[in-house]
Amino acid sequence: MARLRPGRCYRRLERPYTRVSRKREKSFIKTTPHSKVVHYNMGKKGNYGYILKLISKSDVQIRHNSIEAARVAVNKILENKLNGNYYFWIKIYPHHILRENPLATGAGADRFQTGMKHAFGKPKGLAAQVKKGKNIMEVYVNKDGIDIAKMALKRGANKLPGKKSIVIENNINPM
Repeated sequence: MARLRPGRCYRRLERPYTRVSRKREKSFIKTTPHSKVVHYNMGKKGNYGYILKLISKSDVQIRHNSIEAARVAVNKILENKLNGNYYFWIKIYPHHILRENPLATGAGADRFQTGMKHAFGKPKGLAAQVKKGKNIMEVYVNKDGIDIAKMALKRGANKLPGKKSIVIENNINPM
């Protein structure tokens, strides 16, 4: 099984290259890989007094496997400490398809490799393109759960690339 390329290969926010070919069928990506993010809404909907938001301070691409790792980390803390008295919402969705043109090395590699001649690449994963100031995650809690939710969002922020900040707001419009 092929290893995952490091996150630094896909961290920069770029517009995807779109292939234009004389043959129409070669101008499209054939398939998209499945997203590893299992749930986007967790906890119980209700009237909570405060919203804690995890906001991006830089333009960055976040891969779907790191979104899932952050989701698991945050939800585990919230579930254990708050006993379901919260609502957790992931606000980003991985739409961007990451492609890879693998280059082989070693003896005989030139026989099965096209080099940069057909370098469009095969789909290897998904990413969410996040701009500066975009809301990544939200946690709705009451006053007694603010410190726990803040700790959980910090733990989840460690799983994501780029710089982030946590903002606490009063919930004016309950769900």
